[in-house]
Amino acid sequence: MISQIRPAIALLAMMILLTGVAYPLAMTAVGQALFPHQANASLITRDGVVIGSEYIGQTFEQPEYFHGRPSAVDYDAASSGGTNLAPTNRDLVDAVGERARMIAAETGSRRVPIDLVTSSASGLDPHISPESAYLQIARIAKARGLSAQDLRRMVDGHIETPLFGIFGAPAVNVLKLNLALDERAPIETDATGSMDGASAER
Repeated sequence: MISQIRPAIALLAMMILLTGVAYPLAMTAVGQALFPHQANASLITRDGVVIGSEYIGQTFEQPEYFHGRPSAVDYDAASSGGTNLAPTNRDLVDAVGERARMIAAETGSRRVPIDLVTSSASGLDPHISPESAYLQIARIAKARGLSAQDLRRMVDGHIETPLFGIFGAPAVNVLKLNLALDERAPIETDATGSMDGASAER
């Protein structure tokens, strides 16, 4: 009986070493060698301080910043998720309607992009559509003392095209765009180097 079990035990041990040790170590080495930035969470730093990741959104509420999408989890990566509410759910309908009214009142536009009033499935989406960024230019121009033309060029320069030109849609990374804003027209920061007025989950 032992002779019959021994091959199974040997195979189990070999597979544990192969898939549980060798393969993860090999993939980690490849990732660190070829894609070190992506393998280390695509972190964004400013003055040597980590302020976020390219792939996890943050909440910006002050008028001098571009605002991202609503988040059902306050951009907390540990509790990623959406509202899980049906499209006909009254709470969802009311929340989306209220957001749309607030943005319309602020911008004077009756055409509000859907991504500014709905959260993503993960609650962590760091991007907005170019249309959503353009809609906020007037507010930011007034708050920052910049021209709308300069801001539009800045937005255009931060549009990320679809992968291979076909997968996804054009998008703007809100954190990267706001960092560019601070470089173009700096505002005060606190002692930790984080953006003043930006309520962010880090």
